[in-house]
Amino acid sequence: MKLVSWNVNGLRAVMGKGFMESFSSLDADIFCLQETKLQKGQIEMDLPGYFEYWNYADKKGYSGTAVFTRTEPLSVSYGIGIDEHDHEGRVITLEFEKVFLVCVYVPNSQRELTRLGYRQEFERDFLQYIKKLDCMKPVIYCGDLNVAHQEIDLKNPASNHKNAGFTDEERACFSTVLKNGFIDSFRYLYPDTTDVYSWWSYMFKAREKNVGWRIDYFVVSEKLKENIKEAKVHMDIMGSDHCPVELDIEL
Repeated sequence: MKLVSWNVNGLRAVMGKGFMESFSSLDADIFCLQETKLQKGQIEMDLPGYFEYWNYADKKGYSGTAVFTRTEPLSVSYGIGIDEHDHEGRVITLEFEKVFLVCVYVPNSQRELTRLGYRQEFERDFLQYIKKLDCMKPVIYCGDLNVAHQEIDLKNPASNHKNAGFTDEERACFSTVLKNGFIDSFRYLYPDTTDVYSWWSYMFKAREKNVGWRIDYFVVSEKLKENIKEAKVHMDIMGSDHCPVELDIEL
């Protein structure tokens, strides 16, 4: 099964930058989006063969997630069941016969780390949420997690230790996830691979120079590690400041 996740940074904008061509060429069984920045009825998409599920933020033009799947899920839920976290369209969960698939857009800590405290609360509650799911059946979760976990995951670690996405607190949150029975699928297969990133600033020709961060992930339950066949980062696909990431897994 091929799964793809992409923070499109505005779906309407990326539609004019070759999104449908990329969608078709990736040919995923499940395609997850973050930062759709939409409200219901603001876009029409022709996706024959796919079931569509959308979670919209209350705030217009902000956040939002979507999942397109060729296999109809047994059930679908939106959010994590905690009102404080469930107004920004950040989480969609699809239950399939053998796994739960969770699409998530983790809050950004923002400049000056103004939202770091809230982000830590979200991460704590999200971990409890996926642990509960994992007790029922294995979990695959994906999305923009807004953290470069290790120094190998960004170009300039030394100058970013106190910046959003690479603070000690954010990295520790992700370490805690991995200590609770989950695996970063890309690093599991490629523990020492360098210069692979999924996000680049729009400034200073960062993408052209490949001065980036790997902040988009597929994380899977440890019990699925032998099922992982491939993990890819499609750095050549343009249209957003992020690129798509992929997981190929046998289920």
